[in-house]
Amino acid sequence: MSQPFGHGAGSPFGHGAVSLRLYAQTGTGADGIVEALLAQAKAADAAGFDGITVSEHHGGFAGYLPVPLQVAGWVLDACPNVWAAPAPLLLTLRPPGLVAEEVAWLAARHRGRVGLGVAAGSLAQDFDIAGAVFDDRLGAHFGEALAVLAPALRGEPDGPLAGDQAVTALADRPVPLVAAAMSRAAVRRAVAAGAGVLSDSLSTRDRIATIFSWYRDEGGAGPRVVTRWVWIGTADLGRLTTESDRYAGYTPADRQKDWADRFDVVTGSPDEVADGLRQVVRHTGATALNLRVHMAGAAANEVLEQIGRIGAEVLPALALADVGD
Repeated sequence: MSQPFGHGAGSPFGHGAVSLRLYAQTGTGADGIVEALLAQAKAADAAGFDGITVSEHHGGFAGYLPVPLQVAGWVLDACPNVWAAPAPLLLTLRPPGLVAEEVAWLAARHRGRVGLGVAAGSLAQDFDIAGAVFDDRLGAHFGEALAVLAPALRGEPDGPLAGDQAVTALADRPVPLVAAAMSRAAVRRAVAAGAGVLSDSLSTRDRIATIFSWYRDEGGAGPRVVTRWVWIGTADLGRLTTESDRYAGYTPADRQKDWADRFDVVTGSPDEVADGLRQVVRHTGATALNLRVHMAGAAANEVLEQIGRIGAEVLPALALADVGD
């Protein structure tokens, strides 16, 4: 049975959902960044994307926002059709109970349209700015926080959180949760919490397929979201090199070994992009797609054009009949 794409594909990170990850248009000032973000979100909403995601870094790290939950709120107010999710939000920078409350109250305003993706983080300056500890126990800290957050987002909070009306209301409409997972230990943490899993955009398809296979083997039943770069036409490898070098600057060498030797950008004609995305889903066993078109040096009008063309020329052809179970 084929899975329809576009508006109405269900809950955040739902089976067959295609979301767009937004990035800040740097060099335009704060006002310009906000204006460009909302323009991209509105374009994605009009183009037929199911959802919008925003990821987190601090201190002006190029392309990223320090307040992804706040930006998700802006998107939900401005766009009537899409769901929105911070994905990933850096859970180790803040108390999980406060995250649960903030997400729950946003969900009270936008019922059924709020999701959440979380990660442990790996950029030291994020922790410096937050006054948090950046050490070799990040995975353990993340697992402890996830164990508090996940049940709260299902409306099953423990302790004082049980007194928050927005949190307890989630028993009737849980907020879907996915966790960044690039190791078997991270997969186990996600499964233990009842969360889905979210890939990065640089790892090879083989590596992501392994991660998702581990997730199923460990008993995971949530979403498996794969993130890929997409560009209709010919992607500028110089821009991709700039992006990759930026991530390599803070990613441990042992993790970079799982990155693709060549950039795994799905590019070409609209039909080739649609076919390429189908191949990504088949190869990895993903149940949902998270697409990014932003690259270093891409002008605002280029990004908007890509969003519109993907909506008009790729999404209608993206019938993933064999999207993973």
